[in-house]
Amino acid sequence: ISGQDGGTGASPLSSIKNAGCPWEIGLAETQQVLVHNGLRGRVRVRVDGGFKTGRDVVVAALLGADEFGFGTATLVAMGCDMARQCHLNTCPTGIATQRPDLRAKFTGKPEQIMAFFLAVAQEVRELMAVLGFRRFDEMVGRVDLLEQVPPAEREHPKAQGLDLSGLLAPPDPTWRQPLRCVQPRNDRPDEPLDEIILRDVMPAIEGNGPVEVCYAIRNCHRTVGARVSGAIAHRYGDTGLPDGTVTIRFRGSAGQSFGAFLIRGMRLILEGEANDYVAKGMGGGEIVAMPTPEARFAAHENVIVGNVVLYGATGGSLFVNGRAGERFAVRNSGARAVVEGTGDHCCEYMTQGVVVVLGETGRNFGAGMSAGRAYVLDEGGVFPRRYNPELVKIERLGDGEGVAELRELVERHYELTSSARARDILADWDAYLPLFWRVVPHPPVVQPNVVPGHVAQRPVPLHGPPKV
Repeated sequence: ISGQDGGTGASPLSSIKNAGCPWEIGLAETQQVLVHNGLRGRVRVRVDGGFKTGRDVVVAALLGADEFGFGTATLVAMGCDMARQCHLNTCPTGIATQRPDLRAKFTGKPEQIMAFFLAVAQEVRELMAVLGFRRFDEMVGRVDLLEQVPPAEREHPKAQGLDLSGLLAPPDPTWRQPLRCVQPRNDRPDEPLDEIILRDVMPAIEGNGPVEVCYAIRNCHRTVGARVSGAIAHRYGDTGLPDGTVTIRFRGSAGQSFGAFLIRGMRLILEGEANDYVAKGMGGGEIVAMPTPEARFAAHENVIVGNVVLYGATGGSLFVNGRAGERFAVRNSGARAVVEGTGDHCCEYMTQGVVVVLGETGRNFGAGMSAGRAYVLDEGGVFPRRYNPELVKIERLGDGEGVAELRELVERHYELTSSARARDILADWDAYLPLFWRVVPHPPVVQPNVVPGHVAQRPVPLHGPPKV
C-alpha cells in the first residue's frame, strides 16, 4: 500500500498536490477486505508513503501492516536537501546525479542511516510499552487501540466534518480471524533454475576457463541470472569476469526481470520472448533477445520484450531483435541498447548511456532525460510529434557527431541477432542515415538564488517517476 505522501518533490506540482490518497485509507480498506475473506493470515502487508517517525510505524501496525517502507526520510538522513532536481542530473548533494563533480560532494555515511532507524525503533519500543505490548506481532491489526481526535481538539476547520469510524472499525468483531500473516512462505517445491545454472557455471567462476550452457526457460522462471551475478560479484566485486567467460543460452518465454543485475563477464542469449523488467539494474555483461528461428513474423513489427526494460541499468549492453513495450530504458544510467521499436515514454529519466531505436516509438520520448543520447530511425516522419520537446532536442546526424557510434551499434546488433532489419539498414546505409534523429537533452537550467521549494527549471514531464 503506497500512500500519496513521500517522494523527493521532483514530480509535477499538480501530481504532488492532487494525486493519490492517504495510506491510512488504503491500509484500513485492505485489512478489512482480507480479514472478511479469510485471507489475511496468508499474506504480508507492506505500507509506505512519507514515513518518518516511530509513531507512523505504530499507527500503521495497528491498522494492520506487517512491514513498512522508508524512502524520503532515509535520503534526508544521508544528506538529501530536497532540491527537487532529481531528474536534472544536477543534485547538489551528489545523490541523484552521474556528474563526477557533484558526486564528489556526497558526504553520507552508513552510520547516519543507522542512527535514524535506531531512533525510529526506540520510539516504537517506547510506544509499545505505553500500549502494553511485549512483541511487535501482538500489535498488528489492533485497530481498537486507535481513536479519532475529539471535535473540540481538531484545529483545522475541514477536520470538523471527518468521520473515521469506518476506518477504525474492527474487521472481525469476534477477534477470531488472523489479523496478521501467520502462514509461512509457500515456496515452489522444485529447484530454482538459477540454482541449477549456478552449479553448472561454477567452474568458470572459480577460474577454470569459459563455459557455455543451454536451458529451456518458462515464464515462471523469474530474475534468471541474478544469483550467478551475485556469486561473481561476491568473489570479484564490481570488476566481474573477463567478457564472455559465462555464456548462457535460453529457449522459451522468460519470466520477469530476465538478466536483472547482470555483471561483467556474463552473456545471456534468449531465443523466444521475455516479460517485463529485462536487464533491470544491469551493471555489465551482455543480453541478446531474438525470436526463435521458427518464428514466421517480422521481428521489427512484434513485441518480444515487455515493459520497463533496462530500468536503472548502469552498464552492459542489450540487443533486442524485435520491439519493446513502454518505458524502455527508463532511468538508464549507463547501458547501451539496440531495439527495433518501443512503446510510450522511451528513455524516460535517462541519465547516461546510449539507446538506438530501429523503428517507431511511442509518445513522450525522452521525458526527464538529463544525459546520454539516443538515435531513432524515423521512416514515417512522425518522430518530431512524439518526442518531448520541453526536455530534449532532436537533430539530424549527417556526417557529424554520432555516425560512427550508431553504425558500430547497428553492426553489433546484426552480428549477435542476425536481424533482418539491421541487415537492410547496413546494406543501404547512405539511404537510411538521413532518416535517423539524434536525441540529446537540453542543458539543465538551475538558478541558485530562488525561494526554497521552487527551483527554477524546465517543465517536468507529464508522467513523473516512481516515488523514491
